[in-house]
Amino acid sequence: MTTLHADARDRVYTQCARAISAAGQEREALLLARLALLLFEQVGDESRCSLAIEQALRDLPTPSLSAVHIAVP
Repeated sequence: MTTLHADARDRVYTQCARAISAAGQEREALLLARLALLLFEQVGDESRCSLAIEQALRDLPTPSLSAVHIAVP
């Protein structure tokens, strides 16, 4: 299994975050599901993909207050 160098990981993370913002809140889940499917196809191994899903869910942090969108009147 190969991993991204820290600099590449930061660039890809930033690009992903920008894509999520561009998709907008109403299409965010659709974008992430579609991205995951495209990456799963590149991995090409169902058990590795399933393991990644389990790891992502297990390690999912609780959003911080700064990540929550609060409507200000």
